[in-house]
Amino acid sequence: GLSLWADKTNSENGLLGRKINLIMLDDQSNPQTAKELYRKLITEEKVDLLFGPYSSTITESILPITEQYEYPMLLTGAAADKLWQQGYKYAFGIFIPASRYSLGFLEMIAMNGLRNVAIVYADDSFSTNIAQGAREWGTKFGLNISLYESFKKGTRDLSGLARKVHELSPEALIVCGHLNESVDMRLALKNIHWHPRAYFATVGPTMEVYEATLQADAELAFSSSQWEPTVRFQANDHEIFLEPFLSRYNEFPTYHAAQAFATGQVMETAVNKAKSLERSKIRDMLATMDAMSIIGRYKVDKNGMQIRHFQVTVQRINGKKEIVWPESLATAEPVFK
Repeated sequence: GLSLWADKTNSENGLLGRKINLIMLDDQSNPQTAKELYRKLITEEKVDLLFGPYSSTITESILPITEQYEYPMLLTGAAADKLWQQGYKYAFGIFIPASRYSLGFLEMIAMNGLRNVAIVYADDSFSTNIAQGAREWGTKFGLNISLYESFKKGTRDLSGLARKVHELSPEALIVCGHLNESVDMRLALKNIHWHPRAYFATVGPTMEVYEATLQADAELAFSSSQWEPTVRFQANDHEIFLEPFLSRYNEFPTYHAAQAFATGQVMETAVNKAKSLERSKIRDMLATMDAMSIIGRYKVDKNGMQIRHFQVTVQRINGKKEIVWPESLATAEPVFK
């Protein structure tokens, strides 16, 4: 997504007439490696601008460095609420905060008469914030939270937790985590021959690899998505992103790819509005501007947390990912077992 944005922008005279040279380094999902790489980019490469890494945990590890050197940064792949509670002045969100990830799903099941909900979550900051938000919003919607339990991040065998959920037989199960957690819990439920009426997991079910891994067992999984192609915010969204992406990579983009492209768009808007690559001016622009991208509006609060972007609830129905909430954007009605 970032590469596609950089190439498009370079074809249109770059940023303020300067060609973008996009440097992408592999942090190997290691916070310490990420810190070393970001420090190198700042002190040795002396880059003009930075984008954030993937995952809230890794972003949390590098923010003290980018703050120290006063680099304004769009958090390309992080949504944990705690990132906006540290007093950082140069960190700006693209995603809605993690605590709101399950909001649409909870509203939807409440409107459809489901009442008992179990919440399980990995103990990293992103997943924990999702769980905290799910419990808070579930209670506000009048739902009964029958189980609220964490497990160690990286645990692959979730059979014991699946059995515990089964004993309570909630109508809905919310799994807070990333791809592995969404797949592993679904397999654990299959092994005990039980499935709740509604299975919601963050991140995983939005990705094609989820269905490729689980095949028929991916059916009816709910998730929240930051972008779906049926929702256009500007008339040329498909022409500038979806069609070039399909042509170049021969695969359908996840919301992560769309969000990365959008991050480039937002940074480009900030630079153009500031009419400068001076980081303090870009920082002030990111803190105050209201802008559009292929994933919707960008606007942050005084802490840098995203407040204008919204997500949709999706479900895999007959092997296809459908929007099921909100009703105004739905491509199909939700299906409960």
